[in-house]
Amino acid sequence: MTREELCGMSTLALAHVGDAVYELLVRSRLAESGKGRAADLHRATVSVVKAPAQARAAAALLPLLTEDERAVYRRGRNSHVNSVPHAASKAEYHAATGLEAVFGWLYLSGERGRVRELFEAAAAALEI
Repeated sequence: MTREELCGMSTLALAHVGDAVYELLVRSRLAESGKGRAADLHRATVSVVKAPAQARAAAALLPLLTEDERAVYRRGRNSHVNSVPHAASKAEYHAATGLEAVFGWLYLSGERGRVRELFEAAAAALEI
């Protein structure tokens, strides 16, 4: 997608795509780790993709973000969401939405290398 198309897209749409991209990267990393049982993989995935863990990842990534990526993160963090999961604070959920928006933005703009680079930093911060 072009920059203009991405800027015209809603932040929550970017986060929607970014959520899927981030979860796929987490699932791939965990599958590569050798945890073979589906239940174990599922539990491990949920522990990493839930809002509190994504908020920790976002905090670790903030210093690494470019100016454009920070702008997307702020848009995502400041977006209006209708509900917050019980297991997360409002701040954690907003930070997670910001993180997902960045991943969606990068994925849709074709910046797959940057997606991988930021995911590796997030994985290191979360020790996965």
